[in-house]
Amino acid sequence: MKIEHTSSLLAILDDDKSIQSALRDLIESEGMSTLCFDSAEQFLDSGAKHKAACLIADVRMPGMSGIELQANLKTERCRIPIIFITGRGDIPLAVTAMKEGASDFLTKPVDGAALLCSVERALQQNLASRRKATERASLVARFESLTPREREVLPLLASGLLNKQVAFELGITEWTVQLHRGHIMRKMQADSFAGLVRMAAKLSSDHQQHLHVQFAVSS
Repeated sequence: MKIEHTSSLLAILDDDKSIQSALRDLIESEGMSTLCFDSAEQFLDSGAKHKAACLIADVRMPGMSGIELQANLKTERCRIPIIFITGRGDIPLAVTAMKEGASDFLTKPVDGAALLCSVERALQQNLASRRKATERASLVARFESLTPREREVLPLLASGLLNKQVAFELGITEWTVQLHRGHIMRKMQADSFAGLVRMAAKLSSDHQQHLHVQFAVSS
């Protein structure tokens, strides 16, 4: 199989140099670049977590284990997909890793075709995650372009209140609400009011995930 993500960078973590070499040769035969590390600490110190599109890691390594590395990356909100390589005795650990969001786990000796399939799925996952993050950042930026009053009007409108009800809630005229509504639609780049409501719901969800956005949809 020939994976199309030729510009992807994969990080390989294993303290066994022979396994590192075998995995590197397999991945690079598909046109992708690799970086190899002997330990989780070495990987974290390198800054590769900000560049790699996928991480292939042994579950058990000297120092920080693969499971501990996964928890570390999760704490830092680093969403790099991880494929764990395990010995047969480590399967319970691998199951735990999967529950915590690992992309896949494979047992040694690793089947090359199975690994490449796992890499393809992980890269697709990474691409979707990056696209979602870009869309979220764009949405937040548009919201932050609103004036303080428009930020008050938006959740009230999205909650289903009529213009006159919003006007009453805020102590302004209905005409002013209509004016704000037009400005909000334009700044948020909403092609319909239904689209604006969906944006409001996403902003509300992001706020619950500790984004620095002052937004709360009225109940």
